Amino acid sequence: MKSYDIAVIPGDGTGPEVVREGIKVLDALARRSKFKLNFNYYDFGGNRFLKTGETLPDGAADELRKYNAIYLGAIGHPDVKPGILEKGILLSLRFELDLYINLRPVRLYPGVDCPLKNKGPEDINFVVVRENTEGLYAGAGGVLKRGTPDEVAVQESINTRKGIERCIRYAFEYCRKRNKMKKLTLCGKTNVLTFAFDLWERTFYEVAKEYTDIKVDYAHVDAITMWFVKNPEWFDVIVTDNMFGDIITDLGAMIQGGMGIAAGGNINPSGASMFEPIGGSAPKYTGKNVINPLAAICAGGMMLEHIGEEESALLLEKAVMEVTGKHLKSLAAGQMGYSTTEVGDLVSRFVTDLSLD
Repeated sequence: MKSYDIAVIPGDGTGPEVVREGIKVLDALARRSKFKLNFNYYDFGGNRFLKTGETLPDGAADELRKYNAIYLGAIGHPDVKPGILEKGILLSLRFELDLYINLRPVRLYPGVDCPLKNKGPEDINFVVVRENTEGLYAGAGGVLKRGTPDEVAVQESINTRKGIERCIRYAFEYCRKRNKMKKLTLCGKTNVLTFAFDLWERTFYEVAKEYTDIKVDYAHVDAITMWFVKNPEWFDVIVTDNMFGDIITDLGAMIQGGMGIAAGGNINPSGASMFEPIGGSAPKYTGKNVINPLAAICAGGMMLEHIGEEESALLLEKAVMEVTGKHLKSLAAGQMGYSTTEVGDLVSRFVTDLSLD
């Protein structure tokens, strides 16, 4: 029997609640498909920080690196200043574990309300590949004369050929494996950010010569945001830098029905990768058993695909589509028609009973 070691970071707010349901579904799949998931829990998050003053203890990244994958609930605590936990945990793990790909599927499931007129599940089904360790989020820059009328703040975007190329190659490979439209779009801003995106564009078209089966095109980020709304069906796989990827994936989450269904992966293709719901800790719903766990459940599906259990990942997605298409009234917390626990039970039941045919 195959066995996988999974580090679990339930985190803050409703994170533990949605992770609980995700693990319920993962365990059901493991029983059905006869593999084993060994979960080990870590208390990284706001409560630990308030008690100890540390975000990640020494050696945490080295310990997490030994796992097959990391399953994250949410990071963010109302009693901790914004940025402390995000930088100290999320960004630290991205850099220390070299999670250089942020993978964000954007798919509208049956039964989910879409804010776009006349668009359905057949129109919204694409993936954003975001570079995850460079760009404006690398932390380069500084401040002079802070707090004075002459204050100067500089935030530098770091773009290396190595970092760009490995992200672009991943996107081409992912596009080929996805085998949908076999079309890869580079999202940038070559008309203004002429240094960084000249490097992105040159690298993109040089690598494209090795992937003659993939159609390629380019669009400015502002055009991408318009076309997400007007013609989302145009897109298959999009590759972009850290900052633009952060922005367009949130727009993607909205057109797929909201943060309650959006899942993502922070990926090192040759190491431990981290999977999470996108929606945050939602502290006002903590302990009420009303939060939507589907994003966390879908993140578990991405994790299964990453570790090689692709059939189980497909079964999980099919079960989620069954739940959204035939059961939930809404994805919104408290409006689903079911509790958090009951949604997890539904998905668990369907992954046990449904066939892949």
